[in-house]
Amino acid sequence: MPTYQGNVADASGRFALVASKFNRDIVEKLVAGAKEGLAQHGVSEDRIDLAWVPGAFEIPLVAERLASTHRYAAVIGLGAVIRGDTDHYDYVADAASTGILQAGLTTGIPVMFGVLTCDTEEQALARAGGAEGNKGRDAALAALEMANLLQQLP
Repeated sequence: MPTYQGNVADASGRFALVASKFNRDIVEKLVAGAKEGLAQHGVSEDRIDLAWVPGAFEIPLVAERLASTHRYAAVIGLGAVIRGDTDHYDYVADAASTGILQAGLTTGIPVMFGVLTCDTEEQALARAGGAEGNKGRDAALAALEMANLLQQLP
């Protein structure tokens, strides 16, 4: 029985990061974690492109545009949506997650969800290099794994 499984070895090709400028202090930590994770597995910085967008709502459009070029082994969306006093959080978090999923399904390129959806800034900081690790790094490792898995599939 053929078995397919990705790994975090360096996948051939380029990688794109699409990062939200909203909550930039948190997102910069996610970007650093993603770059570090890719570098630890052999992806040099000259193989990484970074696109900054206004907010998490805009990540899917740019991620899909980049993925549709087929120049990238994977695209990684990075952002931080923090709950406030209105329903805005729900709409942005839902649009970002659904849009990032759709970008990958539409293009056939792994488009990873590295958008924090937290109740507080403290929770976001804990997930952006604090006590809970760095979810940007985790998204980058998942991107490597998916890129390698897709290269194996018939």
